[in-house]
Amino acid sequence: MRALMAALALWLAAATLSPAAAQNRFWLVNQSGQTIESAYVSPSRLSNWGPDILGQSVLPPGEQVHVTPQASDCVLDIRVRYQGGREEERRNVNACSLSRVVFGNGGGAGATVRNGGGGAGGSVSRAAGDPSFSFVNRTGSVIRELYVSLSTERNWGRDRLGDETLDPGSDHWVELPSGRSCTVDMKVVYANGQSQERRGIETCSRADYGWR
Repeated sequence: MRALMAALALWLAAATLSPAAAQNRFWLVNQSGQTIESAYVSPSRLSNWGPDILGQSVLPPGEQVHVTPQASDCVLDIRVRYQGGREEERRNVNACSLSRVVFGNGGGAGATVRNGGGGAGGSVSRAAGDPSFSFVNRTGSVIRELYVSLSTERNWGRDRLGDETLDPGSDHWVELPSGRSCTVDMKVVYANGQSQERRGIETCSRADYGWR
């Protein structure tokens, strides 16, 4: 009986920790215009930063990395170090109430935190008139090319994926100029060559857009 009670206690502890551990995951987005060579995430209650979460990698401008903190704490401190040695920190970030932390905004040096609802169409707290968003591939097919432009523009511009592809369930951060338009047009080309377009999508009020 004692062994059974001990096993039950361990199961309850694991069940209690699992949701919290999942809630504090977030995307670390580099929009600073500089390469981030190391990044550290630690519970605010601790005095040490712990290991570099990038390991042997770096985070170039315009790229993002998904962060799963080792601890289940919601309140975190985040530090990044750019190439050249300059550092920036964000203290007491409530990671359980946001989907991404953005360092910089179109080349600026400041750090901002953008709150997301965790899915397409979620309410967000962000700079007014900023149409930037995370494009999420909700289809069952690989996307080979992605084009996103403001609805006021006449051409699609560059392929946002470059040499990469976007697997089902993956997302890609789309940076767009602020203050010009809140509606965008999107075009995807799948691995089999088929394409789809959608026009007049409002993105200033959302952090993510799920393409289905």
